[in-house]
Amino acid sequence: MNQSNLNVSPQTFVSVSDNLRRSANYKPNIWKHHFLQSLHSKYNKEEFVMVLNKLVMEVKSLFARETNILKQLELVDWIQKLGLANHFQKEINGFLESIHAYVKTSHVNTSEEQDLHVSALCFRLLRNHGYAVLPDMLSKFLDKNGKVKRTISSHAGDVKHVLELLEASHLGLEGEKILDKAKICAISSLKDAFSLSSINKDQLSDTVDAERVVHSLELSSHWRVQWFEVKWHVKQYSKEKNMNPVLLELSKLNFNMIQSTLQLELKELSRWWENLGIKEELSFARNRLVESFMCAAGVAFEPKHKSIRKWLTKVIVFVLVIDDVYDIHASFQELKPFTMAFERWDDTEVVEELPTYMKTCVHALKDVTNEIAYEIGGENNFHLVLHYLKKAWIEFCKALYEEAKWYNKGYIPSLQKYLSNAWISSSGPVILLHSYLGTMYQVNDSMEHFVQTYEDLVYNVSLVIRLCNDLGTTVVYNQSLLA
Repeated sequence: MNQSNLNVSPQTFVSVSDNLRRSANYKPNIWKHHFLQSLHSKYNKEEFVMVLNKLVMEVKSLFARETNILKQLELVDWIQKLGLANHFQKEINGFLESIHAYVKTSHVNTSEEQDLHVSALCFRLLRNHGYAVLPDMLSKFLDKNGKVKRTISSHAGDVKHVLELLEASHLGLEGEKILDKAKICAISSLKDAFSLSSINKDQLSDTVDAERVVHSLELSSHWRVQWFEVKWHVKQYSKEKNMNPVLLELSKLNFNMIQSTLQLELKELSRWWENLGIKEELSFARNRLVESFMCAAGVAFEPKHKSIRKWLTKVIVFVLVIDDVYDIHASFQELKPFTMAFERWDDTEVVEELPTYMKTCVHALKDVTNEIAYEIGGENNFHLVLHYLKKAWIEFCKALYEEAKWYNKGYIPSLQKYLSNAWISSSGPVILLHSYLGTMYQVNDSMEHFVQTYEDLVYNVSLVIRLCNDLGTTVVYNQSLLA
């Protein structure tokens, strides 16, 4: 959503006393630079790459040897859960393509209990990879009241099957009542099973560990950040009766190697942040480099996405700093020209009129944005990329300024008016644009197509970010009132 131009002139500032400025009383940063530089891992050595490649080849042979459809599905599922999908993309895509064609024309000849497991897992994997698959394949497992059929729910191993049904139901679309019923039924069945396990945990030991039930009921795997779940899944896989030792060894080695790569990147970013000087000049702002890096790693953890992680970390760090300038430290009079300094990106005179801390912030952000634009677009497309990055930052700052005006006037907007601005101030558009540009094989005029085609996607994701953020800050605010 476009914001109107500010049309204000540079002005000389009246100094604002520090004791008149607000403070958020943020907790100090616990990740010190010297500690981050001390991080060390042996897994960045070339010898481990050779071992990894050997294990990958051994696991690839499993795709050719395995003929049981359930075991094939579980192999693909575990490979993804263990963070190994990037090593087997060709094999996974080939299998899913064949299984998609198979389920459209054939009936899986298994017992009813196993059929539920196969169908639910198959549905989840296919839909998660963008295949057009209907939930009708799960309807035969529910009775007319929308409950799992008694012949299945009374089976000794039903927990594992119902758990898979629950995970599949989280990929439902609006209006798919079959999946709505399946979710309600699965949650009820699993809660009943878990209450029994609290009396006799051995009752669940042959099907699925009780902690898996708790884990799934707490939050669907579809909603979790994949990289942060890998270590948990490695531990779970080690408990599987049919665990493949080669796959387990590969998952542990791959995790340690990626962790080593991330540590090296974090050390590099910490040196950049230390040399930038922002945290000293803007000491009121959140110093959250490590947390920003973890967010970036959650978006893209594979080693090939090093540049995306670096860019996103820098973007998120500046989102927090600029947000604190608007929300916490700056006087309202300072915010007009501060916003204008971004809107008039190339006007150096406007920047020179700003207070020192604002001047430092503006110069640093522009330098980082220019750097990212050049790394993405190169010499040929630098200005094209910079155009879109500038636009995203300008809209973000103008949205924050709009909220500052509301606060200054004591104005409470309608929900609709608030959300029409809040999805931009959430920083979602800025972060998503950098993520998209970082994955483009070739930067060209198709970026305009992305901006237009995925406007609804960007809006909805940004809105979720804003609402989740508001829920979190509301809880903190309410707790402070009760303190």
